[in-house]
Amino acid sequence: MNGMNTKIQFSLILISLSLGAFAQDTITISKNELLEKVTDKNLQIKIAEKTLAGAKADFNESNSLFLPKISASHTAMMTTNPLMAFGSKLNQEILTPADFNPALLNDPDKTENYATRIEVLQPLINIDGLYGRKAAKSKMEAFDLQLERTKEYLGLEVSKAFMQLQLAYKAVEVLEKANTTAQANLKLIENYNKQGLLQKTDLLSVQVRVNEVKNQLQYAKSNVQNASDYLAFLLDESNENKVYKPLEVIENTIEISTFETQLSANRKDVLAMDKSVEAYEKMAKMSQMNFLPRLNAFGSYEMYDTQLFQTGAKGYTIGAQLSWDIFDGYKSIGKFQKAKAEFQKAEVEAKQYKAQSQLELNKTNRQLTDAENKVSLTKLALEQAQEAYRIRANRFQEGLEKTTDLLQSETLQQQKELEYLQAVFEYNFTKKYLEFLTK
Repeated sequence: MNGMNTKIQFSLILISLSLGAFAQDTITISKNELLEKVTDKNLQIKIAEKTLAGAKADFNESNSLFLPKISASHTAMMTTNPLMAFGSKLNQEILTPADFNPALLNDPDKTENYATRIEVLQPLINIDGLYGRKAAKSKMEAFDLQLERTKEYLGLEVSKAFMQLQLAYKAVEVLEKANTTAQANLKLIENYNKQGLLQKTDLLSVQVRVNEVKNQLQYAKSNVQNASDYLAFLLDESNENKVYKPLEVIENTIEISTFETQLSANRKDVLAMDKSVEAYEKMAKMSQMNFLPRLNAFGSYEMYDTQLFQTGAKGYTIGAQLSWDIFDGYKSIGKFQKAKAEFQKAEVEAKQYKAQSQLELNKTNRQLTDAENKVSLTKLALEQAQEAYRIRANRFQEGLEKTTDLLQSETLQQQKELEYLQAVFEYNFTKKYLEFLTK
Protein backbone atom coordinates (compact mmCIF):
# COMPACT_ATOMS: atom_id res chain seq x y z
CA MET A 1 0.00 0.00 0.00
CA ASN A 2 2.84 2.36 0.87
CA GLY A 3 4.47 1.53 -2.48
CA MET A 4 1.27 2.49 -4.29
CA ASN A 5 1.07 5.78 -2.38
CA THR A 6 4.67 6.52 -3.36
CA LYS A 7 3.86 5.86 -7.02
CA ILE A 8 0.81 8.11 -6.84
CA GLN A 9 2.84 10.92 -5.24
CA PHE A 10 5.57 10.52 -7.86
CA SER A 11 2.99 10.66 -10.65
CA LEU A 12 1.48 13.82 -9.17
CA ILE A 13 4.94 15.41 -9.02
CA LEU A 14 5.52 14.60 -12.71
CA ILE A 15 2.13 16.06 -13.64
CA SER A 16 2.92 19.23 -11.68
CA LEU A 17 6.28 19.57 -13.42
CA SER A 18 4.66 19.05 -16.83
CA LEU A 19 2.03 21.68 -16.12
CA GLY A 20 4.74 24.05 -14.91
CA ALA A 21 6.67 23.54 -18.15
CA PHE A 22 3.65 24.69 -20.18
CA ALA A 23 2.65 27.50 -17.80
CA GLN A 24 2.65 30.99 -19.27
CA ASP A 25 4.21 34.06 -17.79
CA THR A 26 1.76 36.96 -17.60
CA ILE A 27 3.62 40.23 -18.15
CA THR A 28 1.82 43.40 -17.14
CA ILE A 29 2.72 46.27 -19.43
CA SER A 30 1.58 49.87 -19.84
CA LYS A 31 0.89 51.68 -23.08
CA ASN A 32 3.67 54.22 -22.50
CA GLU A 33 6.16 51.42 -21.90
CA LEU A 34 5.12 49.82 -25.18
CA LEU A 35 5.54 53.09 -27.08
CA GLU A 36 9.06 53.48 -25.67
CA LYS A 37 10.01 49.92 -26.54
CA VAL A 38 8.68 49.97 -30.09
CA THR A 39 10.95 52.88 -31.08
CA ASP A 40 14.05 50.93 -30.02
CA LYS A 41 13.10 47.39 -30.99
CA ASN A 42 10.64 47.35 -33.90
CA LEU A 43 12.06 45.77 -37.06
CA GLN A 44 10.21 48.09 -39.45
CA ILE A 45 11.80 51.11 -37.76
CA LYS A 46 15.22 49.44 -37.95
CA ILE A 47 14.73 48.86 -41.70
CA ALA A 48 13.81 52.53 -42.15
CA GLU A 49 16.90 53.56 -40.15
CA LYS A 50 19.17 51.45 -42.37
CA THR A 51 17.54 52.91 -45.48
CA LEU A 52 18.29 56.39 -44.16
CA ALA A 53 21.87 55.33 -43.38
CA GLY A 54 22.25 54.25 -47.02
CA ALA A 55 20.94 57.62 -48.24
CA LYS A 56 23.38 59.42 -45.92
CA ALA A 57 26.20 57.33 -47.37
CA ASP A 58 25.15 58.39 -50.89
CA PHE A 59 25.27 62.03 -49.80
CA ASN A 60 28.67 61.57 -48.17
CA GLU A 61 29.89 60.01 -51.40
CA SER A 62 29.12 63.30 -53.14
CA ASN A 63 31.86 64.96 -51.04
CA SER A 64 34.19 63.70 -53.77
CA LEU A 65 32.94 66.72 -55.74
CA PHE A 66 35.06 68.97 -53.49
CA LEU A 67 37.72 66.71 -52.02
CA PRO A 68 40.83 65.50 -53.88
CA LYS A 69 41.43 61.93 -54.92
CA ILE A 70 44.89 60.77 -53.81
CA SER A 71 46.44 57.50 -54.94
CA ALA A 72 49.87 55.91 -54.59
CA SER A 73 51.46 53.05 -56.50
CA HIS A 74 54.79 51.26 -56.84
CA THR A 75 55.48 49.52 -60.13
CA ALA A 76 58.25 47.01 -60.81
CA MET A 77 59.06 46.39 -64.49
CA MET A 78 61.62 44.51 -66.60
CA THR A 79 61.79 45.14 -70.35
CA THR A 80 63.83 44.75 -73.55
CA ASN A 81 61.44 46.97 -75.51
CA PRO A 82 63.63 49.67 -77.13
CA LEU A 83 61.34 52.60 -76.41
CA MET A 84 60.50 51.56 -72.83
CA ALA A 85 64.10 50.67 -72.00
CA PHE A 86 65.31 54.10 -73.19
CA GLY A 87 62.46 55.87 -71.37
CA SER A 88 63.16 53.96 -68.14
CA LYS A 89 66.79 55.03 -68.14
CA LEU A 90 65.74 58.59 -68.93
CA ASN A 91 63.33 58.60 -65.96
CA GLN A 92 66.05 57.11 -63.74
CA GLU A 93 68.40 59.91 -64.86
CA ILE A 94 71.19 57.42 -65.71
CA LEU A 95 71.54 58.00 -69.50
CA THR A 96 75.14 58.17 -70.82
CA PRO A 97 76.45 58.91 -74.33
CA ALA A 98 76.97 55.17 -74.81
CA ASP A 99 73.22 54.64 -74.51
CA PHE A 100 72.76 56.53 -77.81
CA ASN A 101 74.61 53.81 -79.67
CA PRO A 102 72.15 52.72 -82.44
CA ALA A 103 72.89 49.05 -81.70
CA LEU A 104 71.89 49.51 -78.03
CA LEU A 105 68.92 51.69 -78.93
CA ASN A 106 67.57 49.07 -81.34
CA ASP A 107 68.41 46.00 -79.25
CA PRO A 108 68.79 47.07 -75.61
CA ASP A 109 69.85 44.82 -72.79
CA LYS A 110 67.32 43.78 -70.14
CA THR A 111 66.38 46.95 -68.24
CA GLU A 112 64.78 47.09 -64.81
CA ASN A 113 62.68 50.01 -63.63
CA TYR A 114 61.02 50.64 -60.26
CA ALA A 115 58.58 53.55 -60.13
CA THR A 116 56.79 55.08 -57.12
CA ARG A 117 53.95 57.42 -58.08
CA ILE A 118 51.71 59.68 -55.94
CA GLU A 119 48.80 61.15 -57.90
CA VAL A 120 46.28 63.84 -56.93
CA LEU A 121 43.07 64.65 -58.84
CA GLN A 122 41.15 67.75 -57.71
CA PRO A 123 37.70 68.61 -59.16
CA LEU A 124 37.29 72.34 -59.77
CA ILE A 125 34.08 72.97 -61.71
CA ASN A 126 31.55 70.16 -62.22
CA ILE A 127 28.05 71.64 -62.54
CA ASP A 128 26.40 68.26 -63.07
CA GLY A 129 28.05 66.96 -59.90
CA LEU A 130 26.66 69.86 -57.88
CA TYR A 131 23.12 68.97 -58.92
CA GLY A 132 23.84 65.32 -58.18
CA ARG A 133 24.86 66.32 -54.64
CA LYS A 134 21.67 68.35 -54.22
CA ALA A 135 19.63 65.34 -55.40
CA ALA A 136 21.40 63.10 -52.87
CA LYS A 137 20.66 65.60 -50.10
CA SER A 138 16.95 65.77 -51.01
CA LYS A 139 16.80 61.98 -51.09
CA MET A 140 18.42 61.78 -47.65
CA GLU A 141 15.94 64.33 -46.24
CA ALA A 142 13.03 62.38 -47.76
CA PHE A 143 14.15 59.15 -46.04
CA ASP A 144 14.65 61.04 -42.78
CA LEU A 145 11.06 62.28 -42.92
CA GLN A 146 9.90 58.80 -43.88
CA LEU A 147 11.63 57.37 -40.83
CA GLU A 148 9.82 59.83 -38.58
CA ARG A 149 6.52 58.95 -40.25
CA THR A 150 7.24 55.25 -39.76
CA LYS A 151 7.73 55.90 -36.04
CA GLU A 152 4.41 57.74 -35.93
CA TYR A 153 2.71 54.86 -37.75
CA LEU A 154 4.18 52.29 -35.37
CA GLY A 155 2.96 54.41 -32.47
CA LEU A 156 -0.54 54.17 -33.96
CA GLU A 157 -0.15 50.43 -34.55
CA VAL A 158 0.99 49.83 -30.97
CA SER A 159 -1.96 51.86 -29.66
CA LYS A 160 -4.32 49.77 -31.78
CA ALA A 161 -2.73 46.49 -30.67
CA PHE A 162 -2.84 47.58 -27.03
CA MET A 163 -6.52 48.53 -27.34
CA GLN A 164 -7.23 45.17 -29.00
CA LEU A 165 -5.54 43.43 -26.09
CA GLN A 166 -7.64 45.46 -23.64
CA LEU A 167 -10.78 44.58 -25.58
CA ALA A 168 -9.84 40.89 -25.62
CA TYR A 169 -9.37 40.85 -21.84
CA LYS A 170 -12.65 42.71 -21.37
CA ALA A 171 -14.43 40.19 -23.60
CA VAL A 172 -13.04 37.39 -21.42
CA GLU A 173 -14.32 39.23 -18.35
CA VAL A 174 -17.81 39.66 -19.87
CA LEU A 175 -17.97 36.03 -20.95
CA GLU A 176 -16.74 34.79 -17.58
CA LYS A 177 -19.54 36.79 -15.99
CA ALA A 178 -21.96 35.32 -18.56
CA ASN A 179 -20.60 31.87 -17.75
CA THR A 180 -21.22 32.44 -14.02
CA THR A 181 -24.76 33.59 -14.79
CA ALA A 182 -25.35 30.61 -17.09
CA GLN A 183 -24.07 28.20 -14.42
CA ALA A 184 -26.34 29.80 -11.82
CA ASN A 185 -29.30 29.49 -14.18
CA LEU A 186 -28.38 25.88 -14.87
CA LYS A 187 -28.34 25.11 -11.15
CA LEU A 188 -31.70 26.82 -10.72
CA ILE A 189 -33.23 24.92 -13.65
CA GLU A 190 -31.82 21.62 -12.36
CA ASN A 191 -33.55 22.25 -9.00
CA TYR A 192 -36.83 23.11 -10.73
CA ASN A 193 -36.50 20.02 -12.90
CA LYS A 194 -35.96 17.79 -9.84
CA GLN A 195 -39.11 19.29 -8.34
CA GLY A 196 -41.01 18.56 -11.53
CA LEU A 197 -41.68 22.22 -12.18
CA LEU A 198 -39.98 22.26 -15.61
CA GLN A 199 -39.66 19.91 -18.52
CA LYS A 200 -36.48 18.12 -19.58
CA THR A 201 -36.34 20.26 -22.73
CA ASP A 202 -35.89 23.39 -20.57
CA LEU A 203 -32.94 21.77 -18.84
CA LEU A 204 -31.41 20.77 -22.18
CA SER A 205 -31.82 24.33 -23.50
CA VAL A 206 -29.95 25.75 -20.51
CA GLN A 207 -27.19 23.13 -20.89
CA VAL A 208 -26.79 24.13 -24.55
CA ARG A 209 -26.52 27.75 -23.47
CA VAL A 210 -23.83 26.89 -20.91
CA ASN A 211 -21.80 25.07 -23.56
CA GLU A 212 -22.16 27.99 -25.96
CA VAL A 213 -20.82 30.43 -23.38
CA LYS A 214 -17.91 28.10 -22.59
CA ASN A 215 -17.07 27.89 -26.29
CA GLN A 216 -17.22 31.69 -26.68
CA LEU A 217 -15.04 32.07 -23.60
CA GLN A 218 -12.42 29.79 -25.10
CA TYR A 219 -12.38 31.84 -28.31
CA ALA A 220 -12.04 35.02 -26.24
CA LYS A 221 -9.02 33.58 -24.42
CA SER A 222 -7.48 32.66 -27.78
CA ASN A 223 -7.99 36.27 -28.89
CA VAL A 224 -6.04 37.41 -25.82
CA GLN A 225 -3.12 35.23 -26.91
CA ASN A 226 -3.40 36.44 -30.52
CA ALA A 227 -3.37 40.10 -29.47
CA SER A 228 -0.46 39.40 -27.13
CA ASP A 229 1.48 37.63 -29.91
CA TYR A 230 1.03 40.61 -32.22
CA LEU A 231 2.38 42.98 -29.57
CA ALA A 232 5.40 40.69 -29.16
CA PHE A 233 5.93 40.84 -32.94
CA LEU A 234 5.82 44.65 -32.92
CA LEU A 235 8.41 44.66 -30.14
CA ASP A 236 10.54 41.94 -31.80
CA GLU A 237 10.26 39.79 -28.68
CA SER A 238 9.70 36.07 -28.27
CA ASN A 239 6.08 35.17 -27.49
CA GLU A 240 6.87 31.65 -26.29
CA ASN A 241 5.15 30.83 -22.97
CA LYS A 242 4.33 34.49 -22.47
CA VAL A 243 1.23 36.64 -22.56
CA TYR A 244 0.90 40.38 -22.07
CA LYS A 245 -1.69 41.94 -19.80
CA PRO A 246 -2.50 45.66 -20.09
CA LEU A 247 -1.91 47.75 -17.00
CA GLU A 248 -4.73 50.13 -17.97
CA VAL A 249 -8.26 48.80 -18.39
CA ILE A 250 -10.17 49.51 -21.59
CA GLU A 251 -12.15 52.73 -21.74
CA ASN A 252 -15.91 52.16 -21.71
CA THR A 253 -16.78 55.76 -22.54
CA ILE A 254 -15.81 58.12 -25.32
CA GLU A 255 -14.66 61.72 -25.43
CA ILE A 256 -16.08 63.56 -28.42
CA SER A 257 -13.45 65.26 -30.61
CA THR A 258 -13.36 67.14 -33.90
CA PHE A 259 -10.51 67.21 -36.39
CA GLU A 260 -9.20 69.27 -39.29
CA THR A 261 -10.78 68.26 -42.59
CA GLN A 262 -8.00 69.61 -44.83
CA LEU A 263 -4.83 67.61 -45.44
CA SER A 264 -1.83 69.24 -43.77
CA ALA A 265 1.04 70.12 -46.10
CA ASN A 266 3.39 69.66 -43.12
CA ARG A 267 2.54 66.01 -42.55
CA LYS A 268 5.83 64.11 -42.63
CA ASP A 269 4.88 61.64 -45.36
CA VAL A 270 3.61 64.52 -47.55
CA LEU A 271 6.85 66.43 -46.97
CA ALA A 272 8.77 63.23 -47.81
CA MET A 273 6.91 63.00 -51.14
CA ASP A 274 7.78 66.64 -51.89
CA LYS A 275 11.44 65.97 -51.09
CA SER A 276 11.36 62.92 -53.36
CA VAL A 277 10.00 65.04 -56.22
CA GLU A 278 12.73 67.58 -55.49
CA ALA A 279 15.37 64.85 -55.71
CA TYR A 280 14.08 63.71 -59.12
CA GLU A 281 14.07 67.33 -60.31
CA LYS A 282 17.73 67.75 -59.31
CA MET A 283 18.62 64.48 -61.06
CA ALA A 284 16.99 65.77 -64.23
CA LYS A 285 19.02 68.98 -63.89
CA MET A 286 22.17 66.91 -63.35
CA SER A 287 21.55 65.06 -66.62
CA GLN A 288 21.00 68.39 -68.37
CA MET A 289 24.21 69.89 -66.94
CA ASN A 290 26.09 66.86 -68.24
CA PHE A 291 26.31 68.73 -71.55
CA LEU A 292 28.52 71.41 -69.98
CA PRO A 293 32.34 71.16 -69.79
CA ARG A 294 34.19 70.10 -66.61
CA LEU A 295 37.34 71.60 -65.17
CA ASN A 296 39.65 69.42 -63.06
CA ALA A 297 43.19 69.86 -61.76
CA PHE A 298 45.72 67.08 -61.53
CA GLY A 299 49.20 66.54 -60.22
CA SER A 300 51.66 63.71 -59.67
CA TYR A 301 55.01 63.15 -58.00
CA GLU A 302 57.12 60.29 -59.43
CA MET A 303 60.26 58.54 -58.16
CA TYR A 304 62.33 56.08 -60.22
CA ASP A 305 65.25 53.76 -59.50
CA THR A 306 66.97 50.58 -60.66
CA GLN A 307 66.41 49.07 -57.19
CA LEU A 308 63.17 48.08 -55.44
CA PHE A 309 61.65 50.81 -53.23
CA GLN A 310 64.46 53.26 -54.00
CA THR A 311 64.05 56.87 -55.10
CA GLY A 312 67.14 57.81 -57.04
CA ALA A 313 65.35 60.10 -59.52
CA LYS A 314 62.36 62.36 -58.86
CA GLY A 315 59.98 64.49 -60.87
CA TYR A 316 56.52 66.04 -60.75
CA THR A 317 53.70 66.99 -63.09
CA ILE A 318 50.87 69.48 -62.44
CA GLY A 319 48.14 70.76 -64.70
CA ALA A 320 44.45 71.37 -65.33
CA GLN A 321 42.07 69.81 -67.80
CA LEU A 322 38.96 71.26 -69.37
CA SER A 323 36.93 68.39 -70.86
CA TRP A 324 33.70 68.46 -72.81
CA ASP A 325 31.73 65.54 -74.16
CA ILE A 326 30.43 67.17 -77.32
CA PHE A 327 28.60 64.10 -78.61
CA ASP A 328 28.50 60.61 -77.12
CA GLY A 329 26.19 58.86 -79.51
CA TYR A 330 22.93 60.12 -77.95
CA LYS A 331 23.81 58.56 -74.59
CA SER A 332 23.60 61.83 -72.59
CA ILE A 333 20.45 62.93 -74.43
CA GLY A 334 18.79 59.61 -73.61
CA LYS A 335 19.76 59.90 -69.93
CA PHE A 336 18.33 63.41 -69.76
CA GLN A 337 15.05 62.33 -71.36
CA LYS A 338 14.75 59.43 -68.91
CA ALA A 339 15.53 61.65 -65.90
CA LYS A 340 12.98 64.22 -67.06
CA ALA A 341 10.31 61.52 -67.47
CA GLU A 342 11.05 60.15 -63.97
CA PHE A 343 10.75 63.66 -62.52
CA GLN A 344 7.37 64.17 -64.21
CA LYS A 345 6.25 60.73 -63.01
CA ALA A 346 7.27 61.63 -59.43
CA GLU A 347 5.21 64.83 -59.68
CA VAL A 348 2.12 62.88 -60.76
CA GLU A 349 2.66 60.26 -58.03
CA ALA A 350 2.94 62.99 -55.39
CA LYS A 351 -0.28 64.59 -56.64
CA GLN A 352 -2.03 61.20 -56.55
CA TYR A 353 -0.71 60.46 -53.03
CA LYS A 354 -1.99 63.78 -51.70
CA ALA A 355 -5.39 63.23 -53.32
CA GLN A 356 -5.63 59.72 -51.83
CA SER A 357 -4.56 61.05 -48.43
CA GLN A 358 -7.27 63.73 -48.56
CA LEU A 359 -9.79 61.07 -49.57
CA GLU A 360 -8.75 58.90 -46.61
CA LEU A 361 -9.00 61.88 -44.26
CA ASN A 362 -12.53 62.70 -45.46
CA LYS A 363 -13.63 59.07 -45.15
CA THR A 364 -12.18 58.67 -41.66
CA ASN A 365 -13.89 61.87 -40.49
CA ARG A 366 -17.20 60.42 -41.60
CA GLN A 367 -16.33 57.11 -39.92
CA LEU A 368 -15.76 58.99 -36.65
CA THR A 369 -19.25 60.47 -36.85
CA ASP A 370 -20.69 57.03 -37.63
CA ALA A 371 -18.72 55.48 -34.75
CA GLU A 372 -20.03 58.14 -32.35
CA ASN A 373 -23.59 57.37 -33.42
CA LYS A 374 -22.95 53.64 -33.05
CA VAL A 375 -21.69 54.10 -29.49
CA SER A 376 -24.88 55.98 -28.56
CA LEU A 377 -27.14 53.33 -30.10
CA THR A 378 -25.28 50.33 -28.64
CA LYS A 379 -25.20 51.96 -25.19
CA LEU A 380 -28.96 52.45 -25.32
CA ALA A 381 -29.44 48.87 -26.55
CA LEU A 382 -27.23 47.55 -23.71
CA GLU A 383 -29.19 49.44 -21.08
CA GLN A 384 -32.47 48.13 -22.51
CA ALA A 385 -31.12 44.55 -22.69
CA GLN A 386 -29.90 44.73 -19.07
CA GLU A 387 -33.24 45.98 -17.86
CA ALA A 388 -35.13 43.38 -19.90
CA TYR A 389 -32.99 40.58 -18.45
CA ARG A 390 -33.47 41.86 -14.91
CA ILE A 391 -37.24 41.89 -15.34
CA ARG A 392 -37.34 38.44 -17.00
CA ALA A 393 -35.06 36.92 -14.34
CA ASN A 394 -37.36 38.18 -11.58
CA ARG A 395 -40.48 37.00 -13.40
CA PHE A 396 -38.87 33.62 -14.12
CA GLN A 397 -38.22 33.04 -10.42
CA GLU A 398 -41.91 33.77 -9.85
CA GLY A 399 -42.84 31.26 -12.58
CA LEU A 400 -44.13 33.95 -14.94
CA GLU A 401 -41.54 33.56 -17.77
CA LYS A 402 -40.51 30.71 -20.01
CA THR A 403 -37.00 29.29 -19.84
CA THR A 404 -36.43 30.07 -23.53
CA ASP A 405 -37.35 33.73 -22.98
CA LEU A 406 -34.92 33.97 -20.07
CA LEU A 407 -32.11 32.42 -22.16
CA GLN A 408 -32.80 34.75 -25.08
CA SER A 409 -32.74 37.74 -22.76
CA GLU A 410 -29.49 36.62 -21.16
CA THR A 411 -27.88 36.01 -24.57
CA LEU A 412 -29.03 39.40 -25.81
CA GLN A 413 -27.60 41.16 -22.76
CA GLN A 414 -24.19 39.56 -23.28
CA GLN A 415 -24.27 40.29 -27.01
CA LYS A 416 -25.16 43.96 -26.49
CA GLU A 417 -22.42 44.40 -23.88
CA LEU A 418 -19.81 43.06 -26.31
CA GLU A 419 -21.24 45.21 -29.12
CA TYR A 420 -21.00 48.31 -26.93
CA LEU A 421 -17.37 47.59 -26.04
CA GLN A 422 -16.58 47.02 -29.72
CA ALA A 423 -18.27 50.32 -30.64
CA VAL A 424 -16.23 52.21 -28.01
CA PHE A 425 -13.07 50.54 -29.34
CA GLU A 426 -13.93 51.54 -32.93
CA TYR A 427 -14.57 55.16 -31.94
CA ASN A 428 -11.38 55.50 -29.91
CA PHE A 429 -9.24 53.86 -32.59
CA THR A 430 -10.82 55.98 -35.34
CA LYS A 431 -9.96 59.02 -33.25
CA LYS A 432 -6.35 57.82 -32.92
CA TYR A 433 -6.22 57.22 -36.67
CA LEU A 434 -7.49 60.74 -37.36
CA GLU A 435 -4.81 62.13 -35.05
CA PHE A 436 -2.30 60.21 -37.15
CA LEU A 437 -3.79 61.50 -40.43
CA THR A 438 -3.80 65.14 -39.28
CA LYS A 439 -0.32 65.27 -37.72
